[in-house]
Amino acid sequence: MEQSMNHNRVRMCVARLSLLLLSAVLLAGCGHKATVTELNIVPEPVFMVKKDGSYTLGANPSVCMVGLGQNSPTAKYVMKSLRSAHLHPSLVAADDDCDIKLVLNDTVNTEIGDEGYLLEVRPTGISLSANTEVGLFYAYQTLIQMLPADVLKVRYSSVSLPECTILDYPRFEWRGTHLDVCRHFFGAKSVKKYLDVMALYKMNKFHWHLTDDHGWRLPSERWPRLNTVGSWRVDRDDQPWGEADPPREGERTTYGGFYTREEIADIVQYAAERGIEVIPEIELPGHSSAILAAYPQLACDPDYPYTVAIGPYWPPKAILCAGNDSVLTFLDEVLDEVCDLFPSRYIHIGGDEAWKGNWEQCPRCQRRIRTEHLSGEEQLQSWVVSHVQRHLAERGKTIIGWDEIMGLEDGGWDISRPVKANNPLLDKDAVVMSWRGLQPGLDAARAGHRVIMCPTDYCYLDYYQADPRYQPPAIGGMITLQKAYAFDPVPMGTNSHVAANVVGGQANLWTEFINTPHHAEYMLLPRLLAISESLWSQRERKDWGRFRRKVEEQKDRLQAKGYNYCEGSFTPRFTARRVDDNTMNIAISTEVPNTYIFYTTDSTTPTRQSAIYLGPINLERGTHIKILPVYKDIERDSVYEFVIK
Repeated sequence: MEQSMNHNRVRMCVARLSLLLLSAVLLAGCGHKATVTELNIVPEPVFMVKKDGSYTLGANPSVCMVGLGQNSPTAKYVMKSLRSAHLHPSLVAADDDCDIKLVLNDTVNTEIGDEGYLLEVRPTGISLSANTEVGLFYAYQTLIQMLPADVLKVRYSSVSLPECTILDYPRFEWRGTHLDVCRHFFGAKSVKKYLDVMALYKMNKFHWHLTDDHGWRLPSERWPRLNTVGSWRVDRDDQPWGEADPPREGERTTYGGFYTREEIADIVQYAAERGIEVIPEIELPGHSSAILAAYPQLACDPDYPYTVAIGPYWPPKAILCAGNDSVLTFLDEVLDEVCDLFPSRYIHIGGDEAWKGNWEQCPRCQRRIRTEHLSGEEQLQSWVVSHVQRHLAERGKTIIGWDEIMGLEDGGWDISRPVKANNPLLDKDAVVMSWRGLQPGLDAARAGHRVIMCPTDYCYLDYYQADPRYQPPAIGGMITLQKAYAFDPVPMGTNSHVAANVVGGQANLWTEFINTPHHAEYMLLPRLLAISESLWSQRERKDWGRFRRKVEEQKDRLQAKGYNYCEGSFTPRFTARRVDDNTMNIAISTEVPNTYIFYTTDSTTPTRQSAIYLGPINLERGTHIKILPVYKDIERDSVYEFVIK
């Protein structure tokens, strides 16, 4: 009887194995075949060379790990990612031949550092090696970008990859992306999707703006009204941000929310598995409407009816009372909670746009200035920052602040005001984030601070990216993809000592006019790719013409991953060359390659039946030219009109 049962078990196992083998054969036999010829890697690697051979990756690739545990975050990520690409990977022993080999170096390769990698596609297989797990993670992101852009949607039975060698490492250690969840709140799922696209393009610092006038998004057990009051505001999302009606007395506050401790821990871990450090920002001492709505006793004027803000205002009146010892207790206890939630070495403490009008009129703040022998209200802010810096240092944390923490020359919050080269109350360990241009950051670097560059004119992705007439509402300004690509944290000719203190830069996404994750993605992409290449790639490896072509392939990849993105700017650009006194040779282009340009010069409105631009044309001065851009068989924007001068 027992022998018969054993025979039955054997037959069942054989039958199941046969079905599995048949399924594998069927899966391998179905689907499309692809041959990759161009490598459109973003950001551009340090070194990349293609050779004559190729390697064909089948639908059932074998994967082996050398020096990397099968249960490590990167190993799990790789296997899950391959499965999401309709592949059926199997882990094999490290000493077996395999399709994809991931190697954690036992001897350090000094050339590639902690985040670099070596990727080789040979006729015998694919090899990824690095000194660290995060380096292997980045190597795999490059490999994923070598596969067809639609690999998440289309089932491929085989993909032929060109034989190549890629050696790569980052130019800057800080490659940040910022998200404001105070003006508009984005749930944990949306934040994870944000982290995913950061990881794809090798961004490694997530600056999470969690507190501001418009909402407090952190859980607090010691100061619970921050959540019951400070996390909620009157809902005005049906009105334009700049035109919202003020809250009515007794009106319910229904818009907002905050993250739970469990959600924050999950997001921090999710980010770490993708090589991303989460840096929380707790805004102080200004931008404090949400705090003061919950705890008015922390204000200079506690009888003022503070509410969680619902729209723009200037100057930002809400500021914590620097002369009140209870404010220092509040900051210490809240920051202790932040330290418990976030393992990051860094805590961002804001410090920007702190309007000092209340301090000028506050007896307690004026008393503090006298007793601490401070020069005035600007040094009073430095004194508060210094207190916070010392407290966080005791917790093993380093502060980051907007460039105002360096101290202003003559007071105020004017963006045009210069910064001091040295602030005696600010410890040199403080990291300065320069948003008011590159110069404040260079001044801070010269004074010995480490600096992160995020100037408004290159890195503020809440600005328009194309003709505002055809774009969703934005806060103003204009940063096209090409302008973002021109960003360089260290301008040419910068002194080497100063340059050494510039640790990188970041893209900032403020959300006054962005109230959905869909819109946030649209503003982020594809400009994040430009910032990514500016921070990872070596200066000499950057090439606008090549990058704009790569972006076209990356758009397909982003679409397959379910991201919303802007196609780009279709505003015509002219390059004029004088032919004679009355004639100009005109070259016309748009930021987006493969855009067809139809035009007329007889004052009629162009259509797709009009003349198509094929190359530079000679036009007389005074000619009225009208242009219709067409991209992906869709008429873009509207007709543009110009007069040749």
